[in-house]
Amino acid sequence: MNRTEKAEVVDKFVELLNDSSAVYVTDYKGVNVADVNDLRSQFRQEGVVYKVAKNTLFRRALDESGKYEKLGELLEGMSGFAFVKEDNPIAPAKIINKYNETTEKFSLKGCYIEDTYYGGERLKELAKLPSKAEIIGAILGSINNPATGIVGAINAVMRDLVGVVDAISKKDAA
Repeated sequence: MNRTEKAEVVDKFVELLNDSSAVYVTDYKGVNVADVNDLRSQFRQEGVVYKVAKNTLFRRALDESGKYEKLGELLEGMSGFAFVKEDNPIAPAKIINKYNETTEKFSLKGCYIEDTYYGGERLKELAKLPSKAEIIGAILGSINNPATGIVGAINAVMRDLVGVVDAISKKDAA
């Protein structure tokens, strides 16, 4: 890789760092190529960009961007980088955790979600967090519940009223 190619890689990483709401650093030691490709596919489905590059190039990108300073401390061994641009900053944690539980490989070294740093030991904690869509669904469900209760109460009053009228009409007919 010549200097121009290295500069292009660093520039791409700087762009990803600046545009991302979350950045994850993984250790992919022992993961075979087929599994890495499968993981990339899972990441893509969730709107996550996953890249692998030399630690020195990523460190240069961190320095140029001026963001996520603690990630530089994690750059040893085999490192992969997941960038989240969309509204689901927890998606990589869920994917990494699922794969790690079955293979005990592909671990989280650390991540930033927005401006908060989380160490790799907090992977299970992060993976249990609900996604933005799940939170919105729960909020909408709780908003909808009172309306459903009101409609049910009105229907019960109407049903009772119809029952009373029906009983009176049967009594008058007899």
